[in-house]
Amino acid sequence: MSSTKKQLILNAFAMQAPGHLNPGLFKYPGDQGSEYKNIKSWIALAEKLEKAKFHAIFFADVLGGYDVYKGPANLEPTIPAASQFPINDPLYSIPAMAAATKSIGFGVTASTTYEQPYLLARRFSTVDHLSDGRIAWNIVTSYLDSAARNLGLDTQIEHDERYKIAHEYLDVTYKLWEASWRDDAVQPPGSNSYADPKGVRQINHEGKYFNVPGPHLCEPSPQRTPFLFQAGTSSAGKKFAATHAEAIFLNAHTPELIRPSVDSIRSQAKELGRDPASIKIVAGLLVIVAETDEKAQEKFEKLASYGDREGALSLFGGWSGYDLSSYGDDEDFRFIESAPPAVRSMVTHWASVSPQGLTWNKKTIAEHLILGGNGAKLIGNAKTVADELERWVEVSDVDGFNFSYASIPETFDDMIEYLLPELRKRGLFWDDYAVPGGTLRENYLGVKGQNRLSESHPGSKYFWKAGEDVPAYSRQEAKSV
Repeated sequence: MSSTKKQLILNAFAMQAPGHLNPGLFKYPGDQGSEYKNIKSWIALAEKLEKAKFHAIFFADVLGGYDVYKGPANLEPTIPAASQFPINDPLYSIPAMAAATKSIGFGVTASTTYEQPYLLARRFSTVDHLSDGRIAWNIVTSYLDSAARNLGLDTQIEHDERYKIAHEYLDVTYKLWEASWRDDAVQPPGSNSYADPKGVRQINHEGKYFNVPGPHLCEPSPQRTPFLFQAGTSSAGKKFAATHAEAIFLNAHTPELIRPSVDSIRSQAKELGRDPASIKIVAGLLVIVAETDEKAQEKFEKLASYGDREGALSLFGGWSGYDLSSYGDDEDFRFIESAPPAVRSMVTHWASVSPQGLTWNKKTIAEHLILGGNGAKLIGNAKTVADELERWVEVSDVDGFNFSYASIPETFDDMIEYLLPELRKRGLFWDDYAVPGGTLRENYLGVKGQNRLSESHPGSKYFWKAGEDVPAYSRQEAKSV
């Protein structure tokens, strides 16, 4: 292990639905997944996690149901298991959680494919104001055909095309957040004018996908641009992340497997003129921790007994786009020549990091996904888990972790009771926020006063600084015409 220990970023990974990466676990005794529609439940979780000093609650979201398995367009296996269905929009709950807390941040997933940037920019500015700058945007391009069908399309826009749209989408939002209101546009208290009209401008964006004249409807919020998360792992996704993301969420079963993606993203960021060390990378994990390794394993097995296999296969269908229902119950997908190559490759990989001797049929796949989905799982006492987290950091160069749950809030309660004291004992986790009461960006980067995008971030070129007639980028564009 390195002698210099990295202070970990720790997020709680959640979804405003009865189940997230745990189909069927709403039936587990004490699980509060079915309370997803009760704001008091979310406020209580935010207060608990802030007391434990988690950096943020990271909310996943989807815009359609998982209807590929036993499909097409069939939600029957999904609904009984509550496999990310029904689901609420997480953004609306953030102001209530923020009002009850002081420092914890809130990451919210929103798509660049199905909402106009003018509207999204307003929604995030509003919540950045109401949370005192503690909002992050997890940028996604969406992946469910069911979402496309419900939003006016016959099928999804092609994958790489969605990322081309996303690049322009970000340019529009940067202009709205950073270049529509000058830093000194809003006048000090006691002035006759609320804002200087010469300090508010149209952005007049005209592009391939969007035409947005502006101006931005909201005055500058504490962060202006919300802290930017991204989770793509394809070639297009990694390029997008290296260009725009301030933090990146990656999934893999071992630190050895995640390292190439980490290196690729940091290398691409450096080539783009960004500081690669400023990009924070967090890995998705499920941790089941107890007093002893044996008790942790017993807990895992008890939790898994409440899982819904059909619901797990529904999730797999949505994530992969493949319906496994037509295959026999005993067929091992590693050896089915007619199975899609992507499925065979995925299952072969899972088999390589799992106990030997398993037949990788539908039942095994479902059981593999029931708790924690396609992410890695760490099971053991506090020392066992902490040792493995240290290994992940050393081997993969990640900066922290997005912790999913098997049961909410029990999984987080166990981590707070057993794991966090061990991490603090090892000097791996802070005792308090870097900037108590600060913005999400300040606390994620650990720099007081770092409320805005860094100077090496491409969005910073749109800053409209005090005293300027127009932003510098606008003058440069005028010269090039």
